[in-house]
Amino acid sequence: MEDFYIPASAMSPEIDFRFSNNVLNIRGESYPENAAAFYGQILSQLALYLASAGSKKIEVNVALRYFNSSSTKILLRLFEMLNDAVSAGNDVTLNWYHDEEDDTILEFGEDLHSDYELLHFNPIAIPEA
Repeated sequence: MEDFYIPASAMSPEIDFRFSNNVLNIRGESYPENAAAFYGQILSQLALYLASAGSKKIEVNVALRYFNSSSTKILLRLFEMLNDAVSAGNDVTLNWYHDEEDDTILEFGEDLHSDYELLHFNPIAIPEA
């Protein structure tokens, strides 16, 4: 499967899915006008990848500084897909990057961990620059 890349824009994150290396990266801010349209192709590509993943070690790096409520709904679907991938025999590590001063982003990640317990959750604090 070919790698999948969407550059960041002012309102949408960088999506850098290195399927060839089993590394999925999401970075930036997410508040596109139409989150379902933006994330639709991303979820489709992820579904195709996971359908053929077998039993791989998959690393997911999420470094979102901000995301709105419509992005949250789509992101939850993405994490549900990854959690299901663990049930199918994969090993998924979620590296959750957050500003060390941003409790809201950290707490969202911790909620993800409690909702999707099969994912290996790794919170990573980023020092303020």
